[in-house]
Formats: sequence, structure tokens, C-alpha cells
Amino acid sequence: MTAAIFEYIKQTRATFTQLIEGLGIDEINAIPDGFRNNIGWNFGHIVVSTQGLCYRRTNVQPDREIPFLSAYAKGTAPTNWINAEELEILKLEAVETILQIERDYENGVFASIVPYATATYGLQMDTIEKVFTVTLAHDNLHLGYATALRKAVYEQKSQLHK
Repeated sequence: MTAAIFEYIKQTRATFTQLIEGLGIDEINAIPDGFRNNIGWNFGHIVVSTQGLCYRRTNVQPDREIPFLSAYAKGTAPTNWINAEELEILKLEAVETILQIERDYENGVFASIVPYATATYGLQMDTIEKVFTVTLAHDNLHLGYATALRKAVYEQKSQLHK
């Protein structure tokens, strides 16, 4: 079952990457009326959050260095322009971090975790497999936000050109 969860996470991230690659940097950074973040922030957020959920929150590697954490952690909002270079790094990290987590899982790194619950879902996660399931749900939640943001960006652009 865990192999299937990893495949769905990878596919969600591939879909998210395709969404981003179909947009210009202005669209990725745009914050439409009624929103507090942008497509780039949502993408960066899933990249950093998964590492935090799997390594830090489980106490497996509580001091793990997570690139871009301060920019994309829960509770943050976009404060800086996401440039093409940062976006490329995030796209690589989206893939590489999941592959590393999968390898670590196969190597028993997550054999013992400290249970916790997230504010978003409120359910106790006492196995790493439950953490992976929440990761999948969380990634899809933010892909949904990004899809709504894309629609709002296009609608706002079309209003400006009328």
C-alpha cells in the first residue's frame, strides 16, 4: 500500500509541475483578489512541508535542514518574488525529496516515530504510513488551491484587458 501512496504523491507533484510549467513567472507570483498567497508559494509549501512532517514532526531528524523553510512554512505568505532559478530548484526538490523519503522508508529510517496530529486534519498519526497519507492529502489540497489560483489569475487578467 505504501508503494501506491508514493506513486500518487509523485504523480500529484508531476501534475503540479506541469501546471507551473504552463504559466509565466508573473502568473506564478500573482496574488489575485481574495487570496493571500500564490501558485509558487503553494508549490514551495508542499516541498518544505513534507520534509517537516516526515522528519521533524516525527522526531526522526528533528534538526533536519530544510531549504526554503522560512519562505514556505505553514503560516507564511509570499513576501519575495519567486524567480525562475528558485522555481527550478523547487521543482527538483519536489521530486528528490520524495525519492529520499521513499529510500529512507525502505531503509527503516522511520521505524520509530513520535506520534502527532496536524492542525489541518486533527488526526493522530502514530505510523509513518499515516504521515505519508496526510502528505498525499496535503499535496492535493495545495494543488487544488493552485488550480483555483490559476483560474483567478486568468480571470483577473481578462478583466484588465477589457
